[in-house]
Amino acid sequence: MREILGRRRRLKWSSQWSKAKRERSALRAAALSYAAQWKWPVLPGAGSDRAATDRDEQHRGGDRACACPRPDCAVPGGHPYDPGLLAATTDPTMIGWWWTNRPDAPVILATGGAVSAVSLPAVAGARALATLEETGVRLGPVVATPTRCVLLVAPYSFEELGELLDRHDWVPSSLRYHGRGGYVVLPPSRIAAGQVSWARPPRPGPDGGAPRLPRISVIVDTLVEAGVGSPDGSRLAY
Repeated sequence: MREILGRRRRLKWSSQWSKAKRERSALRAAALSYAAQWKWPVLPGAGSDRAATDRDEQHRGGDRACACPRPDCAVPGGHPYDPGLLAATTDPTMIGWWWTNRPDAPVILATGGAVSAVSLPAVAGARALATLEETGVRLGPVVATPTRCVLLVAPYSFEELGELLDRHDWVPSSLRYHGRGGYVVLPPSRIAAGQVSWARPPRPGPDGGAPRLPRISVIVDTLVEAGVGSPDGSRLAY
């Protein structure tokens, strides 16, 4: 019996190791694809502090800690830390080096250059996506985090955004804008809150290049309405 239990433990460990290896390989491949093929500037995210995570699991029921020094980090694991956001690049050599040294690091997209984004809480996001699809709007890639829905859009200026939002009497504070100087987490990253995935997978352009991105002016009114109408529409949520 002891031999059978030992064999089962070895098989379980081997399976977990193989899964972890595949996930690490997928992160590096995704980062290289975004940068080299689509020209999206990326960098590694803070990720989780494994030692702190172990302590958290013992004392707080499994919360995952961020590798950054902030004990009250608002987006644990899912933000730039070292290097900082300005280091984002499309250079495959640099990206390969980063993920060779930190294979578990989340993939962070620096927004405002090749691509921007707008995000809202998951409940409101599901409502907005349904409305946009019903009205025939052609969406670009959409990222799903455990708490939010992130729509990737063509780059926009904050002046343009201000004019669009000025048409509304009230805009929910939970609607967030990721333009120049901002960032979002891309799949297949795992952050403290859980797995990041594609709600609407990217469709490469006809030449195999970057996916087509809608203009924010086409979708922002629907996002505002969805945010206002959802239970958490007035609450800042990560």
